[in-house]
Amino acid sequence: MAVPVAAIAKAAAAILSDERARKAVGWTVAAILSPVILIIVVICALCSGTADHNSAAVELSFHGGVISSQVPPEYRQYIEDMRESFTGLDGAVSEITPMIEDGSLDDTRMKAIFYALFFGSENLRMDGGDYRNFADCFVRYEERTRTVTDADGNESEETYTVAIPITDLGTVYANLESALGRTITPDDQANAQRVYILALYGSAAGAGGGSGLPPGVEMGEGTFADLMAEATKYIGFPYVWGGSTPATSFDCSGFVCWVYTQSGVYNLPRTTATGIYNQCAIVPKAEAKPGDLIFFTRTYACSGPVSHVGIYVGGGQMLHCGSPIGYANIESNYWREHFYAIGRLPGV
Repeated sequence: MAVPVAAIAKAAAAILSDERARKAVGWTVAAILSPVILIIVVICALCSGTADHNSAAVELSFHGGVISSQVPPEYRQYIEDMRESFTGLDGAVSEITPMIEDGSLDDTRMKAIFYALFFGSENLRMDGGDYRNFADCFVRYEERTRTVTDADGNESEETYTVAIPITDLGTVYANLESALGRTITPDDQANAQRVYILALYGSAAGAGGGSGLPPGVEMGEGTFADLMAEATKYIGFPYVWGGSTPATSFDCSGFVCWVYTQSGVYNLPRTTATGIYNQCAIVPKAEAKPGDLIFFTRTYACSGPVSHVGIYVGGGQMLHCGSPIGYANIESNYWREHFYAIGRLPGV
């Protein structure tokens, strides 16, 4: 039999009008909810502690130092294993370096990707040959010929091998997928980028705060880490002309506007590459810092001089909406030929 709503309301009013009854109800509710509240508090504490341990693990793995007694045993073991693995990677890089004629391997980038893919895994340790196979994913080999002169002055042609560092991270990840026999997800790539920034700039670049820039360099109300956390979510998304949200995917300016706005670094309503350029202060290319914008011209026929925009991330790299969204080497012949300017948004 249904209880009349009016009767329920009258009973509730009677209880709430009596102080002793109110207290009894309050303690009953507290008793019911306190386990839930305790669980929430514990989870928050664990999440905070995990973030601290992750930052410490990166810094200890990349830069050495004494491992605190407060670090959990499993983290201690992984840090020690990671250091051993980094030594193996250093050995592999030392074998490749003499074959490099132009440029150099970014060993910090290599280690950051290794860290993101293997930290906490059962198969962290590798044989020496496997470290070389991993490092080989970051270069391509090319046979060249050169003229040599012997002791008697006779000239002859000889063939030799050069290693050319790969600056396109999409190619690197494709090589790694083939070598490791596993899929490298956008989350893996985003985590590798966070580790890379943290390894370069220290704990100030951690996910919880800091700019991801050298100490003393500010970046608006948001941070470079925040910017990259948002931008790297969309690695692998296709280029879509006019696209401006994850639902539609992006074009170059739509991607930049979305990332800067959603990350909290700078409110940048949807506009064109030229519209973004017009809001920037122009800085010399030599003074570019991560988080600046890099503009290009004549990448396609358009009415204005600016036809493409990307986010400068340091190390001669940009993250941009190409086809698909990914990293690119701004020092490659194509991008150098089309370079237009470096821009910095107000307060960034």
